[in-house]
Amino acid sequence: MTSSDSFKFLPQGGIIQEFNIGGKNIVLGFPSAESYKTKNSPFFGENIGRLANRVSGAKINSLNGKSYSLAANNGPNSLHGGAEGWGKKDWEGPTPVERKGRESVFFKYLSKDGDEGYPGTVELRMWYITGVDKHEGVDKTSLEIEYEVELVGDECEETVIGVTNHSYFNISDGPTIEGTEVNVATNLHQVTDEHDIPTGEIKPFPGIPANETFTLGAKEPAPDHCFIVNDDPTTVPIDTRSGEMKRLITLYHPKTKIHFEALSTEPAFQFYTGAHIQVPAMDGLPARGPRSGMCIEASRYVNAINDDKLRHMVVLKKGEKFGSRTIYRGWKD
Repeated sequence: MTSSDSFKFLPQGGIIQEFNIGGKNIVLGFPSAESYKTKNSPFFGENIGRLANRVSGAKINSLNGKSYSLAANNGPNSLHGGAEGWGKKDWEGPTPVERKGRESVFFKYLSKDGDEGYPGTVELRMWYITGVDKHEGVDKTSLEIEYEVELVGDECEETVIGVTNHSYFNISDGPTIEGTEVNVATNLHQVTDEHDIPTGEIKPFPGIPANETFTLGAKEPAPDHCFIVNDDPTTVPIDTRSGEMKRLITLYHPKTKIHFEALSTEPAFQFYTGAHIQVPAMDGLPARGPRSGMCIEASRYVNAINDDKLRHMVVLKKGEKFGSRTIYRGWKD
């Protein structure tokens, strides 16, 4: 079995439809592409843009010397690029290519000026680089995601970009992630207000230790927060691809013997244990409910655009490139 046999991708949002480890698909999704286009898909496998996560008040307060209104699709906030973000659109691809000497697939998407309220025409280029990596004598099925975004239109001098993958992972043998052993590289997180917007404070997440293994229970811990890997935002460039690939999280389930890890050049990741999943039985699959999967969304800080100390990490200027790299790896004992 080649590494490419382990994965299936869809044109809609470059969705990761399958990520197979030891005969098990560890990502939530649907057998048919059409099901992802229904309201029942909570971003399963999608690549999120133009700006991942939440924007306070559904408004960019200051960009190009003015403000921009966005769709309020998450209470008072804008979430994951708006009412129909990049993950809902059909992209060009998957096109088989070689990248870094490895088997890869390429996707491209052009987002026009004014798309969901965001200024400037931008082009997204994304590579899925697949392979089997040997680490410490173990063969690990690997998927590297490389993003590159450029402001290609002449409508403005700057725009805002923050792209991530929104796959839900479940390495257990049951309907939920209960019993999964987790080890996170950091427990520092952006403290949020009642509308899930960061307050500016960063502190350890209660009940989750850093660099110590803990087990997910039936309901707790239940983060849906941005965990901070690089706590010096001044050092985060718009293109992180040349930075160090750092471990975000390691998972293991004792019943399936499946291991999983995520690494990234990004300064943060949203760790979400799926408390709000409500997907009815459809497409030949049983209903998926709370904690049926978890997300590890490598990203910039949340709401960075509306924080003067953080906005540089999401403001893309003419002539620059946004970039990031994330690796998902799985293997079985």
